[in-house]
Amino acid sequence: MTISQLRSRRVELPDPDTAALDIDLLLVHVLQKPRYFLHAYPEFELSAEQATVMEQLLARRIAGEPVAYLTGEAEFWSLTLATDPSTLVPRPDTELLVEWLLEEYGDTPEKRVLDLGTGTGAIALALASECPRWQVSAVDQSAQAVALARRNATALGLERVCVSRSDWFDQVVGEFDIVVSNPPYIEADDAHLQRPGVCFEPASALVSGADGLDAIRQITRRAPDFLAPGGVLLFEHGYRQAESVAAILRAAGFSRIETRSDLGGNPRATMGVNSH
Repeated sequence: MTISQLRSRRVELPDPDTAALDIDLLLVHVLQKPRYFLHAYPEFELSAEQATVMEQLLARRIAGEPVAYLTGEAEFWSLTLATDPSTLVPRPDTELLVEWLLEEYGDTPEKRVLDLGTGTGAIALALASECPRWQVSAVDQSAQAVALARRNATALGLERVCVSRSDWFDQVVGEFDIVVSNPPYIEADDAHLQRPGVCFEPASALVSGADGLDAIRQITRRAPDFLAPGGVLLFEHGYRQAESVAAILRAAGFSRIETRSDLGGNPRATMGVNSH
């Protein structure tokens, strides 16, 4: 079986928008070759063992399993992160949080940052990689996620990022200039939870009550106790939740509230300044 023949199998995959990329990422993983190799040598023939592994991976992808779980890694910002089913797959839209914080504070030599619900460590590690003098901490309630984030920190030479276990702020000590979070924000009955890929991810990292805002309410209520005066709280949220998140921040005494949109033009992140 050749690379060209396998790449033609994209019509079988569940998401037409990513099918070609999905096939390429699986081929790169199986062949242990750079992606340009697939284009340069389309008639390259896989060994029998490689073809068997590729068929197994394709079957799992056709069933909806995320490519990042099949290959064990995902790209985020400029980083390659190990992934597993204990955490969400890092998504490009979440890079908006990193971009926004770097735009606002990247020239500030020192900041104390806390990433709540870190998962793979994506946000914390991206910020630490760009701002070596920032003190970056990350927490997650899942022991498996903490282990994975620590493994990513070590692999990237970012062991200075402090990763620990905490249910939001429960085990957190100290004061921070920035608290950032991509918390669960999907409504419990949202049909998107049954979509291919999403249905394989941990529900605890996706669902947050009837309206999807329970975690954001909980974090916002406690954040002023951990934020320095003038510190900021930044959330990723659903594209229909911007007004609700802004109202939650406003009710908790945050000011200068601003929302920004993701790559698709959807309101995706909201920031507020601690005025206490």
